[in-house]
Amino acid sequence: MSAIDNRFVAAERALRTAAPHQLLDAVRRVLTDQYAADSVELFLADYGMSLLQPVSVLPHTLEPVPVHNSPAGRAFGAQEPHLEHVAGGPVRAHLPVSVRGDRLGVLTVTLPDAGHAEDCVGELAEVAEVLAHEVVVAERDTDLYLQARRRDRLTLAAEMQWQLLPARSCARPEYELGAQLEPAYAIFGDNFDWSASADRLSLYVTNGMGEGIEASLLTSLAISALRNARRAGLAIDDQAALADQAVYAHYRGRCYLSVLMLDIELATGRARAVDAGSPQLLRLRRGTVERVAFDAQLPLGMFEETDYVVQEFAVEPGDRLVFVSDGVYDVASPGGETYGDAALARAIQSTRLLPAADVPRAILRELSGHRGRPVPDDDALVVCLDWRGR
Repeated sequence: MSAIDNRFVAAERALRTAAPHQLLDAVRRVLTDQYAADSVELFLADYGMSLLQPVSVLPHTLEPVPVHNSPAGRAFGAQEPHLEHVAGGPVRAHLPVSVRGDRLGVLTVTLPDAGHAEDCVGELAEVAEVLAHEVVVAERDTDLYLQARRRDRLTLAAEMQWQLLPARSCARPEYELGAQLEPAYAIFGDNFDWSASADRLSLYVTNGMGEGIEASLLTSLAISALRNARRAGLAIDDQAALADQAVYAHYRGRCYLSVLMLDIELATGRARAVDAGSPQLLRLRRGTVERVAFDAQLPLGMFEETDYVVQEFAVEPGDRLVFVSDGVYDVASPGGETYGDAALARAIQSTRLLPAADVPRAILRELSGHRGRPVPDDDALVVCLDWRGR
């Protein structure tokens, strides 16, 4: 085994054997010893996806770094290492910390000179990938990394909602997914969920009624019921029916939840959908944006023992599917004009060159401009699916 292989193995071993709350200390030690790093810092994306928050123990902490217009943010957005040359000779290597397309943050390593940085940046990128996997595992046993992501305090309702989510982005050869919720620190009813097997992708976009804790409790019940049915191997119409029964049994029709459910065959792009409420789907295909319309069915839990019907459509390689809640398309401007299909189509067109993980945040920024004020009155959810197929 070469010296290069030895030092990477040492870095990997150090991370895998570190205590959950000591991953940064472990990677600092090994990168200093094995790669002659002058300093090592870990930044994690905040819930609003606008800042990279430093992982450290208060009161000794660095300032957050903006995702936009910063060298670390460039590595985060492009998902590629970025070398920043510092006056006096040192070079900062900014390395994406990501797991299967879920973008967690950036590892910044300061190295003595450009030559040394260029020689080892590929290895350091692999170390950052190992670190990402370990952070995801460590979050089961420590709050350190979840706390580091917080620019502000989460409301209790938002805490419940974020804990329900699978991730904010993911990637496989057949597709890329990205999603974002607003207001990130005070969300209460909207939600998304996805799960993939060897053959299928399941994707749910939900829009819960109510506010605060009650909205979060409703969504939590419905999502848990849908997952329970999905993990039992049921088709999506039966998943919807069982979740409908669970919500109705608890609320007796006083509260209900809208959901748009998709089940897509990875090999063919054949999609099966259940549209039970208000989330909407728009498709960008060969430069044209159009709404994908389904027969409207009742929201989950509105009436007892509702039957749901599956509709089928095809997803083609190159398609971009954008899912939005009513907190997006119903938002009014200061003059009373709703955002609507035309504005959504323009937003989807203007973001067509961005990767799927960046699209939801970009659309929500445009929505904020239309709204004319930074804090929305209702939850806003955007999910973007880029379909490549097999």
